[in-house]
Amino acid sequence: MAKTIMIQGTASNVGKSLMAAGLCRIFKQDGYRVAPFKSQNMALNSYITREGLEMGRAQVVQAEAAGIEPHTDMNPILLKPTGDTRSQVIVQGEILGDQSAEHYYSHKKAFEPRIRESFERLCRAYDIIVLEGAGSPAEINLKEQDMVNMYMARLAKAPVLLVGDIDRGGVFASLVGTLFLFTPEERDFVKGVVINKFRGSRAILEPGLRQMEGLIHKPVLGVIPHIKIDIDDEDSLTERFTGAPQNDPSRPPLADIGVIRFPRISNFTDFNVLSRLPGVRLRYVDAPEKLGNPGLIILPGTKNTMGDLRWLVQNGLASGIRKFAEGGTPVFGICGGYQMLGRTLRDPHGVEGGGTMEGLGLLPVTTVFEKEKTRTRVQGTFAALGGILKPLSGMDLEGYEVHMGISEGEAGGTGYLADIRDSNTGIAKQDGLYSGNVYGSYIHGLFDAGNIAQALVKALSGDTEAVPTGTESGWKAYKEKQYDTLADCLRTHLDMERVYQILEEGI
Repeated sequence: MAKTIMIQGTASNVGKSLMAAGLCRIFKQDGYRVAPFKSQNMALNSYITREGLEMGRAQVVQAEAAGIEPHTDMNPILLKPTGDTRSQVIVQGEILGDQSAEHYYSHKKAFEPRIRESFERLCRAYDIIVLEGAGSPAEINLKEQDMVNMYMARLAKAPVLLVGDIDRGGVFASLVGTLFLFTPEERDFVKGVVINKFRGSRAILEPGLRQMEGLIHKPVLGVIPHIKIDIDDEDSLTERFTGAPQNDPSRPPLADIGVIRFPRISNFTDFNVLSRLPGVRLRYVDAPEKLGNPGLIILPGTKNTMGDLRWLVQNGLASGIRKFAEGGTPVFGICGGYQMLGRTLRDPHGVEGGGTMEGLGLLPVTTVFEKEKTRTRVQGTFAALGGILKPLSGMDLEGYEVHMGISEGEAGGTGYLADIRDSNTGIAKQDGLYSGNVYGSYIHGLFDAGNIAQALVKALSGDTEAVPTGTESGWKAYKEKQYDTLADCLRTHLDMERVYQILEEGI
């Protein structure tokens, strides 16, 4: 059976996912077969595996860092919030249905056998399992229902590294307080603490570290600096939404891209490849006054298309998008964003609350929400496109679909977007629609393959020499470099010799 180690944190967004990814890369570099595991994940950024099953994006990132194919055993339970108190429950990649928080918590123990079998399969296949916790493990009102923090540490017999975020302040209180709320047995699982996102002089921090060690009787295994790593984010806590666009402010951007930041935005990782290109100013927009003068407006995926469409109309962004589209500014909708661009959305089965809504009316398409979710990976080529994105015509593409609706084009459409083939069934079909400079597609990851992102920016800028053309592996190679950079940082600032000792000693 595999050796195990677990990363828990004092709160959400302290760096658990990145630290787990970094350890996966280090263990891979050191010659071990390593896999990630998180028993329950709550996130809207999901992924479709080769088998056509759905899992959380964080474990996909960690699997990539480990150099292995993502599998739903790495994330047996995924919760995708559909509202403030309801989530779609996905178990081992298959949809169980929408449930209220109360219903889920009262029945979640029934999922324990599925968690165990997924974990045990990984243990038989790999040398090391890097487990990740969720939120805080010391939420005293939730500990009886815990299936992801100390529950998994016990089940996996996994020693725990507890991570705190110093950048948000209060790191000493959060680490000490978390350990204080643990039972003596739970404290025994914790073999050391790690301070993450540090800026400044280690020497100034040192007296505090020694004092804290005296209080908690646990070693500080590392102080990890705040570093810029371009790795796919797990959820809407990402700094991408609020951070400054990554372009030279002294020069006008080649392409100013505004991505609508829906309340239930999902799979915004679709645009990471665009944000890294030189000269691209990619912004997330949640109000009409923030639209500015974009060269492209993107409507991304969402877990609640009809709810987010209401929000779009109510806050005035819908009118702004229509105005830009009528003026010739290109608009691109992906998945839920594509559905919104159509004329009508119908929900006869109550998938999103029921009823019928008018869309933005920018594409001649009608969407009907069905009970069954489409989940598949696809490959294909762009069709003969018109409008500003005509240069993309014939380019190879790949990606994945994950959606509840079926969209049918109506009379008056200029053409479909792509010829694709379902990677699981081999069935050929047409995807999406375009009309003038308005484009829609169901394919997530559409811009990742080959030189599509570069071609898009060249088309928007009108400068064919603006963005250098890379190789087909450019985006993948870029991500591999990011994982190596993360691993180098952890090797420098984390006591890896002691981490290996903890791994060997176990519980």
